[in-house]
Amino acid sequence: MSTIPEEMRYTSSHEWVKLNDDGTVSVGITEHAQELLGDIVFVETPEIDTEFTAGEACCVVESVKAASDIYMPISGEVVDTNGELTDTPDIINSSPYDDGWIFKIKPANEDELEGLMDAQAYEDSIEE
Repeated sequence: MSTIPEEMRYTSSHEWVKLNDDGTVSVGITEHAQELLGDIVFVETPEIDTEFTAGEACCVVESVKAASDIYMPISGEVVDTNGELTDTPDIINSSPYDDGWIFKIKPANEDELEGLMDAQAYEDSIEE
């Protein structure tokens, strides 16, 4: 069974979001998603200063099994990307919720976070 941190919010497409103390939001993929993908071999992060709307494909994670689009969980502007993923994309496999974050955004509307699933709702969705 996957670990699902309580302090984060989740999407049905298996992204997690975490509101940081500085008002930015970190985004990554869940442990469940990385287990489905298998060994991550490449991550194409979004461009910094690019604005996306919620639900828009914004980057790609490639594994030995498949390439998978990552969708913007809430609307916002990309303010940082995880440069470590360039050389060690498999950080997502070993630490999906901590070191394996993919990008950070400045939310256009922080209230959109409330529309995402909490840990229990996400757990229920992956058990169906």
